[in-house]
Amino acid sequence: MSIWWSLHLRREAASVPLARRLLLGTMETAGVDPDVSYDLSVALSEACANAVEHGGDTAHGGCSEAYRVTAYLDGEKCRIEVADSGPGFTAERPAPAPVRMSAEAEHGRGLFLIQELADHVHIGNKPGRVGAVVSFDKILKWRKDAPLIAV
Repeated sequence: MSIWWSLHLRREAASVPLARRLLLGTMETAGVDPDVSYDLSVALSEACANAVEHGGDTAHGGCSEAYRVTAYLDGEKCRIEVADSGPGFTAERPAPAPVRMSAEAEHGRGLFLIQELADHVHIGNKPGRVGAVVSFDKILKWRKDAPLIAV
């Protein structure tokens, strides 16, 4: 079984729950274990929130009004990519390291949460273009009654 979808979303806070609901609906329909679905939906929300907050580069005339979310459920793994049109990372502005923040912190916890909830995380630039990409994978577990279970 293989399912994938891609969304082109406006950099607005209202886009974050839309992406999360689509991911949760896809995984529920496929029969993914609810705990795994929840972990991935939280990680996706954090990645989208980062794209909304940091993914623009209006100072350099870049296209900063949108970002892209792509999800792949392929076999026993789910891979999610969130790509923005911001400045990306440079030697002067390197990708931030995921660090543990206090539970009360309102900013700075996103990458740490993604790292904790996913099995593999990659943070970098879009190849050959402007913008950052956060991608993460997680091995899927299935409900016993899963209609689209991988074989």
